[in-house]
Amino acid sequence: MNKEQAVNNLDTVITNVEAARLSLSDHHIVKIVAISKYNTQEDIQTLYNAGQRAFGENKIQDLKEKSINLDDTPIEWHFVGRLQKNKINNLIDLNPALMHSLDSLELAQELDKKLEAKNRKMNCLLQINSANEDSKAGVSSDNAIDIYTQISQNCKNIKLQGVMSIGAHCDDEDRIKESFDITKGIFDSLKDTGAKFCSMGMSSDYELAIKCGSNMIRVGSSLFK
Repeated sequence: MNKEQAVNNLDTVITNVEAARLSLSDHHIVKIVAISKYNTQEDIQTLYNAGQRAFGENKIQDLKEKSINLDDTPIEWHFVGRLQKNKINNLIDLNPALMHSLDSLELAQELDKKLEAKNRKMNCLLQINSANEDSKAGVSSDNAIDIYTQISQNCKNIKLQGVMSIGAHCDDEDRIKESFDITKGIFDSLKDTGAKFCSMGMSSDYELAIKCGSNMIRVGSSLFK
């Protein structure tokens, strides 16, 4: 990917984000996280030079390698993949700006224990399986508020920043919207507890997600094509 491509891709996404957010509210702000899991450090650097600042990886080893190789570039790194319990210490050492995929109370308890041992804190989002699909990780929408509250109260080394979900995996826009609406409703219920981010929307559906109230999108192919 050359600089011209990167600028054009980023401009297109930003234009689409602007249109979607303005249809919701003049005051709605959306953060773009570029998902770089299939891309080289050179592509990441090129997109950074075009103006993108937050990047997300879904494998700890990739996050480690890219963050080390791009150490001179002040990138805001996010971890968006499923976290295995035996890799928790590795993630803590990498200290991402935000961990998007806290998908169970059990994982939160294990993460909190290991953060305590290392005297560290971590910003996280609770992942919600609002589409109720077996292929997706996350807590059920019925239990999400209770689990969020339990983590907030009992896992003192985890700083919950909000919620994340993936839209329904289908071509039915109504079903996708329904899954986003469920997550947004849960987020609204948690705002009083300090929840800041409602992370919904990827390359295929981020405009719909923003119209449903998402204020953080995770976009890969639209930026790196």
